[in-house]
Amino acid sequence: MKFLFDFFPILLFFVAYKMGGIFVATGVAIVASFVQVGFFWLRHRRFETMHLVSLGLIGVLGGLTLVFQDKTFIQWKPTLLNWVFAAVFLGSQFIGKKPLVERMMSHTVNAERSVWLRLNVSWVLFFIAMGAANLYVAFHYDEETWVNFKLFGMMGLTFLFVIAQAFFLAKHVEMVEPEAEAAAEKD
Repeated sequence: MKFLFDFFPILLFFVAYKMGGIFVATGVAIVASFVQVGFFWLRHRRFETMHLVSLGLIGVLGGLTLVFQDKTFIQWKPTLLNWVFAAVFLGSQFIGKKPLVERMMSHTVNAERSVWLRLNVSWVLFFIAMGAANLYVAFHYDEETWVNFKLFGMMGLTFLFVIAQAFFLAKHVEMVEPEAEAAAEKD
């Protein structure tokens, strides 16, 4: 369910594009992002960084797309979002005690620091590659191909990458047992 919630603006962008074109889709995505952030706040009384970064980018780049009637701005949004994530994952290796991927997964998976660092770097490289792939498709193919790639291609590649990460982790980790985790939290 969280997966669908996170991709809510992208899904609405895709549907709106099919019904009304790139500028209608951009407006819908801006509104959907505001709704997503607002709903999350009402439900959890906090914000998710990913939602805020995406909202900021869609607000600025989507707004520029609508004001100048130039799709180039919105086509840069997935690239900039992926590159922001790459920078955050890379920065996490130097700021704090754990890389970001370890912070996100260490409550269910135990692994050596070297494994977490390799996994984190692989996410950095993945985000950089996804940003570059978006630019390639956006500027070498027609608009509809880019919209389809944005939804199906990027989501599919992300899904395959996560599966590859799971196979990598399976060779190097020990799963945290829920009882052991609960006991560790009491100490």
